[in-house]
Amino acid sequence: MNRISTIIIFMQICAGMRYYGDDYMELKEVGAVAQKINQNISRVLVGKKPEIDLVLTCLFAGGHALLDDVPGTGKTVLAKSLARSLQCDFKRIQFTADLLPSDITGLSVFNQKTGEFDFQPGPAFTNILLADEINRTTPRTQSALLECMEEKQITVDGDTKALGAPFFVIATQNPVESSGTFALPEAQLDRFLIRLTLGYPSTEDSVDILSNYLNGSPNIELDPVATGAEINALQDAIGGVFVSEPIRKYIVDLVEATRKHDDIELGISTRGMLAMLRACQAYAAIQGREYVLPDDVKALAVPVFAHRLILKVKYNSSTKSAELIQRLLNSVPAPTESTDQKL
Repeated sequence: MNRISTIIIFMQICAGMRYYGDDYMELKEVGAVAQKINQNISRVLVGKKPEIDLVLTCLFAGGHALLDDVPGTGKTVLAKSLARSLQCDFKRIQFTADLLPSDITGLSVFNQKTGEFDFQPGPAFTNILLADEINRTTPRTQSALLECMEEKQITVDGDTKALGAPFFVIATQNPVESSGTFALPEAQLDRFLIRLTLGYPSTEDSVDILSNYLNGSPNIELDPVATGAEINALQDAIGGVFVSEPIRKYIVDLVEATRKHDDIELGISTRGMLAMLRACQAYAAIQGREYVLPDDVKALAVPVFAHRLILKVKYNSSTKSAELIQRLLNSVPAPTESTDQKL
């Protein structure tokens, strides 16, 4: 083997690896870590492994998740179980109508001893932030999370402070209540990588849940199975997941279809398109692959795209958005094996 061949092989090996401390992390380790976290959370949240995988996809992709479902389906349990499964800082904010932006970001307090203002960081200075019932606070307070979620930083009194890494917001809201709630504006919805519902468990899962909770909540027994440093390494590693040109074109075709549809007032933004790309890479890595398939795009289309659409008919828009995305998936041709082999 000559020197050039050796260099090429070395570059191919490194393409699927990312630096992690003093070692290199392979892409296949993403799936192993995801499986450990999923199994840990599934001890508490029974029968929701696909939904847990979507939340992990969001975490590994560096995005944020919105859990939108009726009360009592396990939204907060999922968030708390995820936090307990990671060796990271965790904070919870219970959103109410009287909450102020400074209650999230922090504020400067005058110190009489020094004669200066000392900054007191708010709960947003953490790794995992549970924004519980986010639609119960005013738009002014909701907007305090915009900079946090998009730029991973907070600006207070003209001073910009970086947030920790990883930084993951997992928000919950109840779609069936309108009294005393404030709908999230489109700009903030667009900052959530995915929106998903958990739904009710099956009959068999419900029996298992009762058995698990006979002696109290199993949530307090969860031990961390991954560290913050590992999550940071995994977020970097998924950039090595290969996305072929036909699949990139498929994502663009879906995005453009939303922009041209007669029932859609405002289609998917460029941010949403990039979010789909990153989510597909993370989802493929969680499944143990180093390349994205068309099925990955189809599996993520509703969670990533539906909440970003603005429909001309506002009534029951969340359900109609999901239905429109499904119809577009049926009408927009997906890449086939023959098109992938052209590369």
